[in-house]
Amino acid sequence: MIESNAFLTPAQIVAELDKYIIGQHEAKRNVAIALRNRWRRLHAPADMQREIVPNNILMIGSTGVGKTEIARRLASIADAPFTKVEASKFTEVGYVGRDVESMVRDLVEQSVNMVKTRRKEEVKVQAAQMVEDIILDALIPPVTGSANAPSRTGVGFANGTDGNQVPDSDHELNERTREKFREKIRRGELEDRKIDIKVEQGSGGINIMGGAPGMDEASLSGLQDMLGSMMPKKTRKRRVTIAEARRLLLDEEAAKLIDMDEVKEEAIRNAENAGIIFIDEIDKVASRSGKGGGGPDVSREGVQRDLLPIVEGSSVSTKYGVINTDHILFIAAGAFHVAKPSDLIPELQGRFPIRVELQSLTKDDFFLILKDPKNALTKQYEALLKAEEVELSFEDSALERLAEIAFEVNSEVENIGARRLHTVMSRLLNDILFDVPDKIGANARILITRELVDERLKEMVRNHDLTQYIL
Repeated sequence: MIESNAFLTPAQIVAELDKYIIGQHEAKRNVAIALRNRWRRLHAPADMQREIVPNNILMIGSTGVGKTEIARRLASIADAPFTKVEASKFTEVGYVGRDVESMVRDLVEQSVNMVKTRRKEEVKVQAAQMVEDIILDALIPPVTGSANAPSRTGVGFANGTDGNQVPDSDHELNERTREKFREKIRRGELEDRKIDIKVEQGSGGINIMGGAPGMDEASLSGLQDMLGSMMPKKTRKRRVTIAEARRLLLDEEAAKLIDMDEVKEEAIRNAENAGIIFIDEIDKVASRSGKGGGGPDVSREGVQRDLLPIVEGSSVSTKYGVINTDHILFIAAGAFHVAKPSDLIPELQGRFPIRVELQSLTKDDFFLILKDPKNALTKQYEALLKAEEVELSFEDSALERLAEIAFEVNSEVENIGARRLHTVMSRLLNDILFDVPDKIGANARILITRELVDERLKEMVRNHDLTQYIL
């Protein structure tokens, strides 16, 4: 259930996070411990497993310092169901907007998709064989009406026109032809040949307007799915190439081989025991310090009170079944520029016992962000131009200058953290990206030097009115 990479030690988890995220060691340590504790709980004595609840984490830090990336990479390392929501999108029950339970339903949906994908991969070979048979039947239909059972002499017989038994030579010839074409299909010699296939046609489901009084979103969705499953599946004929037919049919045939009841049960278990919900912008639903309790603050506090039972542990109905949230790991994050963590209602504060303050990024951090991570912006641009057979490279001095400029712009205008590097890199490379391949052809080599950075970004450095560079 929660295996894959969940057995990594906290130090190994931090090492994995280091490949993508620069700095923020305290935050990485805390999320690594939280992830390892998921595995530890499942291997604790059975009578203690229900008693051990996760230590939810509240990350405090400005935008662009890595809060979301830490949570997202953590879920990837754990191969766990993960969903990200913004607290500011929720509204108190009874108002227009998303209700807080929807984040749990999103988590279950993600978990179901993960289990389905894995189960389909497990039956991929069997499904591919079924698809091959369908393609072969479309190319060379099997002979019908033949006596397939072998005779005593080992030769099949069928009725002749005069009623006498004759050797089933047509059947044998058909089978030999089919086997020849089967080999051609496997060798990929017929990929462009067009055939007629039947594919399931999406009906779009049944739309129930309104619903019974008191029927929640999950119940309504479940009723729609149940009624939809009772309706006969519609198919339509399409003429496509064999390559396209294989793509269309493989997923369809694999779905027939998996037991959706088992998928739902496993998905619920995974979501309950390994699920991670990241609640961003939680500071936006905190009441403002030193202000009265009226106006928007009432709605904000209402959202907090709706969040409380979900985070504390409750049962939520989804179209796949009821899920208990007791052991879901919640990671909340916010900049808290205006409000403070203490402005959250005390009950909600108590459900996030681990608080981590992320540090603002320095020039050195910017340099490392451009140079070290596996998904560094520089490596992304290098990969983009490599598709045009153009080699792009950066001198370290150029990266240092880019880091300085990004830091300076953040200091002068709103600090958006590492996201500022996107602005700087885009301005630096846009002309090059436009000129490839019309003016800069294949096999060209482009070296980004400090001098080139200064030349292309001089306006950004000199311009005191930097508002145009705010994202």
